[in-house]
Amino acid sequence: MIPFNQPCKIGTEIEAIQHVLAENKFSGNGPFGKKCTDWFERELPCKRAILTPSCTAALEMTALLTEVGEGDEVILPSYTFVSTANAFALRGASLRFVDVDPSTMNIAPDRIAAAVTDKTKAIVVVHYAGVACDMDAIMEIANEHRLWVIEDAAQGVMSTYKGKALGTIGHLGTYSFHETKNYTSGEGGALIINDSSLIERAEILQEKGTDRSKFMKGMVDKYTWRDIGSSYLLSELNAAYLAVQLEHAETINNNRLRTWEQYATGLGTLIEERIIEGPHIPLDCEHNAHMFYIKTKDEQERSELISYLKENNMMAVSHYVPLHSAKAGQEFGKFIGKDQYTTSGSERIVRLPLYYGINTKDVSHVIETIKLFYQK
Repeated sequence: MIPFNQPCKIGTEIEAIQHVLAENKFSGNGPFGKKCTDWFERELPCKRAILTPSCTAALEMTALLTEVGEGDEVILPSYTFVSTANAFALRGASLRFVDVDPSTMNIAPDRIAAAVTDKTKAIVVVHYAGVACDMDAIMEIANEHRLWVIEDAAQGVMSTYKGKALGTIGHLGTYSFHETKNYTSGEGGALIINDSSLIERAEILQEKGTDRSKFMKGMVDKYTWRDIGSSYLLSELNAAYLAVQLEHAETINNNRLRTWEQYATGLGTLIEERIIEGPHIPLDCEHNAHMFYIKTKDEQERSELISYLKENNMMAVSHYVPLHSAKAGQEFGKFIGKDQYTTSGSERIVRLPLYYGINTKDVSHVIETIKLFYQK
């Protein structure tokens, strides 16, 4: 069976983990944690990076930092993972789901503009498949209405928009290092802070609402409870694994891009003949090959294709069920405007096997099997 995903392994992660074991420093914000945050602050660059237990945790921190609460509205796509919405629903905000651009499945700026009210406090964008949203248009809307912009760049490490790293364009950004992501620590995430005024409070929130970070830097002689907060730290064991991945970020990225291009070339005829749709990469964007997906004619054809691939020992999968169609989505929010592309697009997406080190012969086998399906 050709799996849909395999967690990325460079091969030297065990050495980094053994170093942590030898040093007896397992908890968060240790030397490997700093190595990771230094990498983000240098390579993106950004004002401050904070490692978190997950992208979900990082999103929850953005809700706290922007002080979203009851009576506030947050605009976001319905086509996303539940964490994007949960972070703000937990604070009592009303969710306003809007439609996507069908070419990228990213939130549509004109739909954002139509959803803004005097209660709107934040816009949360999701860079689907590591392909950037139209950030110039979104930031223009946000600046006009004085709104926070939070980038859910869970899938976007190493992707850019007009040369800027995803996660560094809005006020706050978030990354995921779940085992399904390009760079992993098993579970893990990062908060990217682009507004300097938020750094001090972010460090307090991360440390259970205390000023422990100042204490560790020798800035205060004891640390005390200063604010609300939680345990938003990534363990040093996870950070050690991630640090090795970041050291090899270019190698991992280039390997995935080659696989992505192999799919694009191999399925090119089917895409050109409009038998299937392929992913679209806008000219201003550089993507990270987080996924290669196709869109079938309809939901039935998708089910048949996924079943056919499985019968031939390869795993392909669908993706998000639009949040506004779910019980919780209807309870905590509503869809604004017409659902022209969100549901129809979500019903047709098939994600193909793509991970670091996948065999080119396996990719060719997937391509040829898809061609055989459509010949039938």
